[in-house]
Amino acid sequence: MTKITVTAAVLGLTALGLAVPAAAQATETTVAGPGCADKWGPRDGRLYAWDEPDCQGPLLPVPYSGTWSPAADNRASSVMNRAYTGGLDHAALYDKPDRSGGHICLAPGELYADDLTDDRFTDGTPVNNAISAHGWVNRSTCGAFLT
Repeated sequence: MTKITVTAAVLGLTALGLAVPAAAQATETTVAGPGCADKWGPRDGRLYAWDEPDCQGPLLPVPYSGTWSPAADNRASSVMNRAYTGGLDHAALYDKPDRSGGHICLAPGELYADDLTDDRFTDGTPVNNAISAHGWVNRSTCGAFLT
């Protein structure tokens, strides 16, 4: 009887272990669109931005850090943080070219924000199509985070 109970418990735990990752993967897929997930690549120390939600449309010419060019300024609707982890790995996005005004951060563990329409800078300004600069900061510097 003990062997049957142990065997049933092992089979039950094995089945549970296989079911949990599938459920977690399904949840992740429904939260974010497939565009950003398909464009995720290796960490290369850069921030990427797209003109449309879900990492679609033109890839905007974003500098390593600093003020965005006129071709990217106030155009981003989705962003991706491929920073190397540790130290200054949070992308702080600013609504002013000189990295002043409101800000909001994208943590490296978040990977990307596929739709900026529901986010606001710390000064209350909507983030979508309003990013003018970014810099690399520690988490403690961030007053708000992209959702």
